[in-house]
Amino acid sequence: MDIKMKDKFYKKKSLKFLEDYLNVASPTGYESSGQKLWMDYIQPYVDEVRTDNYGTAYGIINPEAEYKVVIEAHADEISWYVNYITDNGLIYVIRNGGSDHMIAPSKRVNIHTKNGIVEGVFGWPAIHTRIGQEKEDTPKVESIWIDVGAKDKEEVEKLGIHVGCVITYPDEFHVLNDNYFVCRALDNRIGGFMIAEVARLISENKDKIDFGVYFTNSVQEEVGLNGARMITETIKPNVAIVTDVTHDTTTPMMDKKKEGELACSKGPVIAYAPAVHNLLRELIIETAENDNIPFQRSAISRATGTDTDAFAYSNGGVPSALISLPLRYMHTTVEMVHKDDVKNLINLIYKSVLKLKNNQSFNYFGK
Repeated sequence: MDIKMKDKFYKKKSLKFLEDYLNVASPTGYESSGQKLWMDYIQPYVDEVRTDNYGTAYGIINPEAEYKVVIEAHADEISWYVNYITDNGLIYVIRNGGSDHMIAPSKRVNIHTKNGIVEGVFGWPAIHTRIGQEKEDTPKVESIWIDVGAKDKEEVEKLGIHVGCVITYPDEFHVLNDNYFVCRALDNRIGGFMIAEVARLISENKDKIDFGVYFTNSVQEEVGLNGARMITETIKPNVAIVTDVTHDTTTPMMDKKKEGELACSKGPVIAYAPAVHNLLRELIIETAENDNIPFQRSAISRATGTDTDAFAYSNGGVPSALISLPLRYMHTTVEMVHKDDVKNLINLIYKSVLKLKNNQSFNYFGK
């Protein structure tokens, strides 16, 4: 697909990367295909690219610098695992991350095997065979199944399918009404795109930075922030700015009294939470106000549930901030983000990095 947009902020090369990056499968624990695309894209804009043993990738500006600033997103998408194959060739699943069983019936799937992709569908009985009968009308994880058109278990296994094969949705990226990016896995590969664009802006604008900047695309966030927990011990950053998605609460069935009021198109969301360092957050807010970048605020009780927590509470405490992208329909195959929010979040991180100083202290007492 040749993605075209009227918004001149988005370069053709950037949009092509975004499309390819979102379309490739990158399930939790199996992120390597997406990471290869991400590393290839960011390579020209940084001095060095590194990876760790579990696949977290990071591009570095000034790798020899002692003062290190991490700009982070996570690379994995939710998925399913093959859990049980019946004698008549139907496949039952368990979650890999927070996959929503409610959307599964009638969805097409890709089952990843050593022999390549095997296509299948989540089957479901017709509505007139369920209503009014003593049969379950609402899907549950244990009641949804995949049909690959095989007559029995042996035929399924001959296709290369076995317990532990990972399953993804094939739904691909598109632009809706020239305003919204729509795809599965915007949570949070759109974050990987945005931090790579920050690296591109620094490189193309020839900005002079005298500290280390680590553009970090972490794995396994969806199952416990695992990639971030590992990589923060490797990098040992002095500061971390994390980006992830958050809920647009203006759609039906969202409780604003519980979730707050956040909306797509109104700007990136700056978080207030125990893990978010007040002085770093205020630097980011001041940057947004000075550069007329629209933003929203979100209060988060206890943990943020994002990689921010992993960075903040590591290495004796790393001053960390969270800038989120409003998103509709999280953990579905039609996740939506507004192009203006993406643009504004890229600019906010970019301008915030330029505002940071080498060896900048965020100690409340000036020590």
